[in-house]
Amino acid sequence: MKLRTTMIGIALTAFSAVSLADITVGVTVSTTGPGASLGVHYRNTFNMLPKTLGGQPIRYIVLDDASDPTQAVKNARKLITEENADVIMGSSSVPNNHAIAEVAAELKTAQIALAPMSLPPEKMVWTFVVPQSIPLMIEGVVKHMQAAGVKTVGYIGFNDPWGEGIDKALTALAGPAGIKVIANERYARADTSVEAQVLKIVAAKPDAVLIGGSGTPGALPAISLAGRGYKGPVYGNHGMVNPDFIRVGGKSVEGLIAPTGPLVVAEQLPESNPVKAVASSFVKAYDAAYGAQNRNAFAGYAYDAHLLVEKALPEAMKSAKPGTPAFRLALRDALEKVREAVGTHGIYTMSPTNHNGMDSRARVLVKVDGGAWKLAQ
Repeated sequence: MKLRTTMIGIALTAFSAVSLADITVGVTVSTTGPGASLGVHYRNTFNMLPKTLGGQPIRYIVLDDASDPTQAVKNARKLITEENADVIMGSSSVPNNHAIAEVAAELKTAQIALAPMSLPPEKMVWTFVVPQSIPLMIEGVVKHMQAAGVKTVGYIGFNDPWGEGIDKALTALAGPAGIKVIANERYARADTSVEAQVLKIVAAKPDAVLIGGSGTPGALPAISLAGRGYKGPVYGNHGMVNPDFIRVGGKSVEGLIAPTGPLVVAEQLPESNPVKAVASSFVKAYDAAYGAQNRNAFAGYAYDAHLLVEKALPEAMKSAKPGTPAFRLALRDALEKVREAVGTHGIYTMSPTNHNGMDSRARVLVKVDGGAWKLAQ
């Protein structure tokens, strides 16, 4: 009788464990290597998120991919096959995200990408993207150039999908705006000098320069341009808007204008801005945990990824339990049905043909002013 009672107790415990199974979120971000200035902020957010979601226990397993696409693939496989992740998030760079997307599709597990990326629709079935698309953000830059009377622009960006994506967007948008790209240079994320490329840009005498880098390596062209005495306006992109960029660039990046999400300047937004309340609440919590001097756009992307799972969870839970292939599929399908979800960076409305779902409400222009990011006028 005692043995039977013990067995019943074990069975009830097992049933309880299944009914309240943890939702497992596997995360791979770059907390070391060239992308570390972005990755640590993603990690910081995951460390401060609540341990339940919609009343369901949730665990975040965060791995470092060392800014290396090969390691990002290894991490993604480990998270799905060994840790039984229901969804994976990451990584900090476009090349790493592209690599993870292939694993997500192969193993039929939703990926929420934490850096802007764009693939053919057939390769985006399992991938959703939190950050604003490159064309959406560069559109804001080109509009500012046009209003400022810029007629020619020089471009210098990474020699990888991030740099190519910004170049593609600039090329597509500049022509219709009456702006000609007269110099186009590339550099590697790990390079320590871009003097040769900048000399060519300065020699072309563009009215303005756009930098297509990200993180602290994105500051290198701005430093070199300042050193060569370039006086025209310099523009950046949303992959550069963090405190470390200003720390590394110093006075060389003063005046640089870049697009970013509303989170970065939450207090400066008008009360009518639909994102202000959510962004301000997150900023308050992040500043309390890590200090106001560490505020950045990337921490908010991690929070918005968490928000998307929260919005999709009730629908997914109707048909399957966490830890199963059926739940992975149900969660993917539910993510496609997210509508008007207000995050720290914008408002997300997904669909089968749009796995980003953001519009111009997700974009503001900021300027480095007095060693800080401020809302550009």
